[in-house]
Amino acid sequence: MPASGVAEEAALLGTMPSDSMDDIELKNIKLQFPHARSMSREDSIAVEETVETDRGNVVVAVQGNRNKPAIVTYHDLGLNYISNFQAFFNYIDMRALIENFCIYHVNAPGQEEGAATLPEDYVYPTMDELADQLNYVTTHFGLKQFIGFGVGAGANILCRYALGHPERVSALCLINCVSTQPGWIEWGYQKLNTRHLRSKGMTQGVLDYLMWHHFGRNNEERNHDLVQVYKNYFERNLNPTNLALFIDSYVKRTDLNIQRDLDGTKKNQYTLKVPVMNITAAYSPHADDTVTFNGRLDPTNSSWMKISDCGMVLEEQPGKVSEAFRLFLQGEGYAAPLSPAKMALFRKQSLEEMFKSKLHSGGHKWPLGIIINITENPIAAVVC
Repeated sequence: MPASGVAEEAALLGTMPSDSMDDIELKNIKLQFPHARSMSREDSIAVEETVETDRGNVVVAVQGNRNKPAIVTYHDLGLNYISNFQAFFNYIDMRALIENFCIYHVNAPGQEEGAATLPEDYVYPTMDELADQLNYVTTHFGLKQFIGFGVGAGANILCRYALGHPERVSALCLINCVSTQPGWIEWGYQKLNTRHLRSKGMTQGVLDYLMWHHFGRNNEERNHDLVQVYKNYFERNLNPTNLALFIDSYVKRTDLNIQRDLDGTKKNQYTLKVPVMNITAAYSPHADDTVTFNGRLDPTNSSWMKISDCGMVLEEQPGKVSEAFRLFLQGEGYAAPLSPAKMALFRKQSLEEMFKSKLHSGGHKWPLGIIINITENPIAAVVC
């Protein structure tokens, strides 16, 4: 390099604030171990039990200490407890929370992993009958009260149970809950889907509808890898006949007939009496339905929340949902307070355990790399 060029480069370097890095203090360093999204029963830590009901058997997966307060989950269309809840309840922040609870994952009849095709003469339960099946679940496990956590069709089922048995339900966390009967467009699409599922299996039309139902529009542009995982799951892991029966039951649902007390006279008592956290996603096709549902709830014991930048909230924004759920339970007196310092300590311990388990496991499970997220002056998130 010519002498003039060297001098020019030295002059430019001399103008840079080379000593500024000495004043940076890293407030928080969080390690994340990327891994493949698993929807395998083998990766579940829950123990499955079969509960006999008057409308056939249901499979319930139990996760946690049964002596602790109960959380009952119910899944959405095309999913079961593994594909709908396994990743979320294994999320680091949720693992810290559910140490204080026992989770009971309820599968709708014939929707569990590896379910056999239901008999041709089997009459699938209506939405009200699916809600009544929860009586057998609570009796089987000796649950006097539980906190409901439902998504989509499962949220509607939990609502029906809470309306009929308010003394059994302590609180409800509902995602994409629809409180009305189906409109003509939904009814037509779902009828077409059930016909294809029965006659042809998982067609491209049914697959597209399920992806829209869970992720909303333009899902490929937001999270290509996650979308591909669910596409593969819907194509390979679903029993189309059983799913058609569940969809048919959902499309025949009746209106919940709940109504907000507008004049404050309390004349209309037919509404949810338990605290409700009503959640939706910014890109969810059911966002307007949750607004309608929120308008029919008692504003003194309910809250509505829309989470940005996602369509399937439990998969795309588990941190925001877990934080909101923790605050909701703390407000109801069900969760032991977890300070930011305790949460950070739990995350550190969990990451150390994950690191050791991956280090001593086979090479096929070792992550391709370690992502280090550096956050300056972290502030505990409050979702609103």
